Amino acid sequence: MRLILVGPPGAGKGTQAEVLTKKLAIPHISTGDMFRKALKEQTPLGMEAKGYMDSGQLVPDSVTIGIVKERLAQPDCADGFLLDGFPRTIPQADALEVTLSELGVKLDGVINIQVDHSELLARLTGRRVCSACGATYHVISSPSKDGDKCQGCQAALIQRSDDTEATVGNRLNVYNQQTAPLVEYYQKKSILLNIDGSEAVEKVTSQILKKLGRDK
Repeated sequence: MRLILVGPPGAGKGTQAEVLTKKLAIPHISTGDMFRKALKEQTPLGMEAKGYMDSGQLVPDSVTIGIVKERLAQPDCADGFLLDGFPRTIPQADALEVTLSELGVKLDGVINIQVDHSELLARLTGRRVCSACGATYHVISSPSKDGDKCQGCQAALIQRSDDTEATVGNRLNVYNQQTAPLVEYYQKKSILLNIDGSEAVEKVTSQILKKLGRDK
């Protein structure tokens, strides 16, 4: 199956991607993975992207799309893939459609994991990190048995600056602004699969597989 996975920070995309790619036997392809592979193999597009990144500039869509095309043409994508983090904009979505057409394939679905804003805030602001060893906890889902101290080394647990409500709220707002047009884009193509991401991990996976017709 050829799928795209979208959803806001904290929606559980990483967890679902790991489970789905095993169940469907397809590679999980994130934007970061594609760039790292292109850089490691020193492809012409990978080196061009490196030039932009080294100078602190955003990699242009033309280069990013070229790297995506290189990755999707690899043998392990012959029977499908799960794209995560791409496309992010309508122009990228249009370019992906052209690329898939050139490869002679089409998307089977776009998985849109939905979670209420308030729950996302709770998930993302509840993370606590050990100030000494870096161990990670969550005040709701996986709290330390020793309160505000690390179970391992007893150092103080802290909230990172990027986990504060103001920072997280801004990240979610930016995501909603950027992604809303993309969700509508795929809705019009009748391949958007809206998933309730507030359920337990297993139930979210079950929803997705059912909508894909792979729940048997």
